Amino acid sequence: MIGREEQAPHEQLTALQEEVEQLRRGLVSHAVVDQAIGVVVTVGRLRPEQGWAALKHVSQHTNIKLREVARCLVEWPARGWLPEVIRRALPAAVEHARTGADADGREDEREVRCGRPG
Repeated sequence: MIGREEQAPHEQLTALQEEVEQLRRGLVSHAVVDQAIGVVVTVGRLRPEQGWAALKHVSQHTNIKLREVARCLVEWPARGWLPEVIRRALPAAVEHARTGADADGREDEREVRCGRPG
């Protein structure tokens, strides 16, 4: 792999722009996850670490990426609607987090839309 100092200036600029974009996406994703933890903490009357555990549990047991579960949970209060698969998994995840049980692994990740069904 060629180091940045050995790349042409335009290649360096492109690489840096891609890195900045990845960092921006990561920052936004992290903020949404933090907000979703707040939603779970409020709804489930949990401590923040339990909210994080519940969020991970929903992701793992629905095969939906964590950032997508988080996005749906953050949008839930404004929309008044939550995808059925997440809605069904949330009570078990809250109880799981409350009791401190160990989480299972996850299988393939599923794509989900937070909008109302058409």
